[in-house]
Amino acid sequence: MKRYCPFLLMLFVVVACGANAGLPDPRQAPGSAASVWEPPSGLQQIAIWPNAAPDRSKRPHMPETVQIKQPPEVAPGREYTQILDVSTPTMTIFPPKGVNTGAAMVVFPGGGFRILAIDLEGTEICDWITAKGVTCVLLKYRVPKGNHYWDKDCNCHITPKVPLALQDAQRTIRLVRAKAKELEIEPHKIGVIGFSAGGYLVAQTSNIVKPSYTPVDAADQLSSRPDYAIALYPGHLCRAGATFDPSIKVTAQTPTTFLLQAWDDPVDKICNSTLYAKALNEAGVPTEVHLFAKGGHAFGLRRNPHPISSWPTLVEHWLRSIQILPPLAPDLNSEQ
Repeated sequence: MKRYCPFLLMLFVVVACGANAGLPDPRQAPGSAASVWEPPSGLQQIAIWPNAAPDRSKRPHMPETVQIKQPPEVAPGREYTQILDVSTPTMTIFPPKGVNTGAAMVVFPGGGFRILAIDLEGTEICDWITAKGVTCVLLKYRVPKGNHYWDKDCNCHITPKVPLALQDAQRTIRLVRAKAKELEIEPHKIGVIGFSAGGYLVAQTSNIVKPSYTPVDAADQLSSRPDYAIALYPGHLCRAGATFDPSIKVTAQTPTTFLLQAWDDPVDKICNSTLYAKALNEAGVPTEVHLFAKGGHAFGLRRNPHPISSWPTLVEHWLRSIQILPPLAPDLNSEQ
């Protein structure tokens, strides 16, 4: 097993004057805005595009801002951080803690392709992932309107002609694969995990292998398909009339997948998981599915009063079963 190499520090780009520059003040009142989001101290964001992101609108962009919001009902206790108006997508690498397993996981936060729940479904997830010896890559993708979204003005769903969020997701997976040696990871052990809208990016990257943008460098010659995929309370897959999104063509090459959702999810209906599970099954894709009676939506890793909060243990066992994580050492006491 390899251990994390300090060479990772060479990948980091200085984007702020101080370690805590741009961080939202935890004393801010919920709903107040701060400046551009910065990752935890000691980590820096890396722009995923060498120049400007592709297909940028010529219209002026609203400046990126950070807001502190009230916690969701299913995860009470403390506020969460959301990012608005992302026009410069970035990735932040969280190195593994302890023994490096050689695996990596790209995290897609949710937010309805309107905002990004960057801590609830981002940094907090990376803290859990890295504790398992897995390199975590947190993607800050473009919002709003970067993918299929609900438009309040027309009271309808809109699918943009250019899926900016998918472009960012594909590019990030390719970059991680291109930097596998530098990051001390195995190029065939790169997975994705997404929440809500991020779960839709999981399904898209798992099944849409054709580049959604014009290649910009050698990294774009590599595959953007993940080696394993995890979608928690995914959205946007179940369309009008409880039909499956026609743009998702599941095949035998779709990576092994883990799905989890609650029947009482008030935001994304359970059919998002059941329809995807059906398509995966029909294509012969090994899939593990967990559906819980209660749990709601957007709980992340925070305390939830329902059994669905056991999902991290379920994911960990699944990762061991597909040999992404090493098997647990035998309990010698249990044999006595």
